[in-house]
Amino acid sequence: MEISLKDPLVQSYIFYSAVLAVKLLIVTFLTARVRISKKVFANEEDAKALKNSKVKLDDPDVERVRRAHLNDLENIPAFWILAALYLTTSPAVAWARLLFRVFAIGRIIHTIVYAVIPMPQPARGIAFGIPYVINMYMGVQVVMYYLSAL
Repeated sequence: MEISLKDPLVQSYIFYSAVLAVKLLIVTFLTARVRISKKVFANEEDAKALKNSKVKLDDPDVERVRRAHLNDLENIPAFWILAALYLTTSPAVAWARLLFRVFAIGRIIHTIVYAVIPMPQPARGIAFGIPYVINMYMGVQVVMYYLSAL
């Protein structure tokens, strides 16, 4: 299997990987925005920079955004690795593109229903679960593909 940057599937992987990286950066900004709007910070020097601010490590709104970000940091890097490895198994282009697209959309929806407009379950569970299953699927496919080569 030869991997080329001209391969449409590789380009799709790169596109969705970039979308997910930008999404991670946006959630970082979202955390800062919530901290500033609520005037609660994790460090004394940050609190001193904005009048009437305080150090508070357990603000529920800030912690909600931070948990969403942590969830991304637990799942998106796994996608980058598993999807890159999955490319080496010569998957069907349409199927792999669909997996990449649904994963990215699911992670975006997860952030929205968890940190931007909190919604009751099962919204967050579904938005978490579908991308998680995609990661598991790609991982199992890679293992099965290369297991036969051992």
